[in-house]
Amino acid sequence: LWRISALDRYNLISNSDCHSPEKIGREANVFEFINPDEFSYKGVINAIRHKEKDESKSRLVKTYEYYPEEGKYHIDGHRKCNISLTPEESKRYNNICPVCRRPLTLGVLHRIDDLSDRPIGFRPDNAIPYEHLVPLREIISKVLKKGILSKAVHDEYFRLIKYFGSEFKVLHASKEDLALEGEKNIAEAILMAQEERLTIIPGYDGVFGKVEFSNKTKQKKKKPAQGTIWDF
Repeated sequence: LWRISALDRYNLISNSDCHSPEKIGREANVFEFINPDEFSYKGVINAIRHKEKDESKSRLVKTYEYYPEEGKYHIDGHRKCNISLTPEESKRYNNICPVCRRPLTLGVLHRIDDLSDRPIGFRPDNAIPYEHLVPLREIISKVLKKGILSKAVHDEYFRLIKYFGSEFKVLHASKEDLALEGEKNIAEAILMAQEERLTIIPGYDGVFGKVEFSNKTKQKKKKPAQGTIWDF
């Protein structure tokens, strides 16, 4: 959204889906309140609206976000044709599927590209920073190669929560702390997520995107890829 200049006057916030209780906190806002009395509905609203970089006032500091590529309509494509395309690729095909010759299902990124008046990577001067997080259950599920709702993932998740105190603290834990109370491969995966040593396979046409880890190559994000690279 930073590519759309008409949105510069707004602070962008990030919120979880309230209909998925287990995913509360997957996206979140971080505030700094100068006066405890401001920790109220009105105080939160005022902090969201505050745009100037004035550390003497309560403010929105940053947001936590999961990778938008994980969304199931991030880029363009056809699920039945097993084809996914970036907006640039789709436009070369006039938004027509090269397999079945029918209109592609266009993703969120395509809409942003149509509305934008700035290049990819542009950052406004007063933009609130963000930090990408990979949910802890997803990390554990990948390492253990078990379903995200399995008992094995559930038990390991709550063991780490009990030790560190919260999921946010686990995901931000140091290498030293993880070495003390982390299953080796899970600890390594958490560190890889912190350093964005990830490959992202974007979602399209109802297919959820995937976060994949590799301990061989440091890959900054993120081009569409095929297959799985999980090789602890």
